[in-house]
Parts: sequence; structure tokens; C-alpha cells
Amino acid sequence: MNSIATGGSYRCVAKTVANAGVSKGLIRLDLDCDTEIDFEPGQFAMLNLVGTAELVFSRPLSIFAAEGTTVSFLYRVVGRGTALLAGLKPGDPLTFLGPLGRPFPAPRAGQPTLLLAGGVGLPPLHAWWRRHGPEDGREDDRKDFRACFGARDGHDVPWSLLPPEWRVSVDHHEGVPGDREAFTGLVIDLARRETASAGGGTWSVLSCGPMPMLRAAAAWAAECDWPCLVSVEEHMGCGYGVCKGCVVPLRQADPAEAGPRHATSCQEGPVFAADNIDWNRFGA
Repeated sequence: MNSIATGGSYRCVAKTVANAGVSKGLIRLDLDCDTEIDFEPGQFAMLNLVGTAELVFSRPLSIFAAEGTTVSFLYRVVGRGTALLAGLKPGDPLTFLGPLGRPFPAPRAGQPTLLLAGGVGLPPLHAWWRRHGPEDGREDDRKDFRACFGARDGHDVPWSLLPPEWRVSVDHHEGVPGDREAFTGLVIDLARRETASAGGGTWSVLSCGPMPMLRAAAAWAAECDWPCLVSVEEHMGCGYGVCKGCVVPLRQADPAEAGPRHATSCQEGPVFAADNIDWNRFGA
């Protein structure tokens, strides 16, 4: 199984190692790419079936983790493509192209970071936490980081994947294990509580998840005058800016310019500065 390097990315036929649920709605997919994949948190890969089962458009999935030659993803069945992915068995082949896209940056020196994830928006922020978060057992580092994950209920939370430092919010408390805690309400309200309990200050917000959560995170950060980066979940067909299926309206650098500037999230994103996005047009 040979891999081809293409401008920092790799294209190969990978083999399914494991493909199983980690919560009621989330599935973890592990692939063996036969080569080590070096990625930055926030980058993604384009996956497709092989042979006669090949889809017209590949499916973009954020990279959850990469260890050795194994690359991992989290996804939810939402349509035909992801339903076919859910049917993969160990040994089944998939085409892999990645890592692609602009990632989340490393933490700013002297500025605490808030991670705000929802649903399948967990992978890039979980990867960021593993790369840049507090070291195990060092409580002094904890004050510089807060991480919140929002879900519909306890059944939809991948508890085994969330470090104990992560705080969880649920719309409904059912399904929350007896040895874990969950805030009942919006994840943005949980985040407000967490940053307030840390003593306030200026936070750097990194967020990925459903559109309502991204809009709320952007609005809250703007209200507080905090820097905010969001990773958008757009429909990518090609992964390299040709199909134009994943455009995001950005504010013009020159206010005199009419209308937004349309950026492809696969090339200029998926991570964008929240205050650059034209939220009146995006996700309205």
C-alpha cells in the first residue's frame, strides 16, 4: 500500500482498523495509512470508498488523532455517504487524502484558552488539548485552560474519550453516568460559568460544532472583546478549492468593497477568525 506525498498531504488507500460507536450518535473510525501522518489540530482528510462503491464526492472528516500509521476520526451518520462509512469492517479499504486545511494555532503566551466543542466538533479541539493542553497532574497549568463539550443528552457524550478536566453540558440529563457530572443547559452558558470561576480576564476562544453554537461563541467573544477562532463544518466536495461547495462569506478588508468575499473553507479554513466572518449571511 504505497502513499504519495502531495504538497504536505498524503494520498493512499488505507485499511479500516476499527469502526465502532463511542456514544449513541458518534462513531470512531481508525485507519491504517501505512505511513505516519503528521497533522495539526483542526486539519481534516477527504475519505472515499474504493472501486464500484466510490462516491462522486469524498467525505471530509476532521482528524481526531494520529499515532504511528493509525489515523482516527469521529463522525455521525447524517446521509448516504456516512451511512456507507458506518458499514465498513476491519480490513475494508478507503482512499485517504490529508491532512488538509488551515489548523488552530498554538496557544498565545500569557493568555488562557477556552475550548468550546459540540457533537462532531470534538476532534480538532480534542487534538488541540492533547497537543497544547495542561500536563497531567499539573494543577498550575489548569488555570490557563478550560474545555467544554455540549451534547443532546448523556447518551450522546463519548465519555471514554473526554479527559476528566473537560466539562460537559447536556440538553437533557438522562444517560449521564453516576461517576461523571454534566451541566444541564447550553454549552455557551457552561463556558461563561467556567471562565468566570477562573477569575475572568481575557480568553482566547477556539470553537467547533453546530452553527448555532459557533454563532453564539462568536457573539459572546465579540461582546467580551476576546479573540475567537471557529472551525466551520461546510460541505466539501473536493478538498482543494475547485468545486466551490464550501464557501464562507468573509467581511471585506476594505469596507468600501460591496458584498462579502467568498472564501473556500477547504483552502482558507476550516479555521477562521470569527470576526472576519459575515454572520449576517453565513448560517443565517
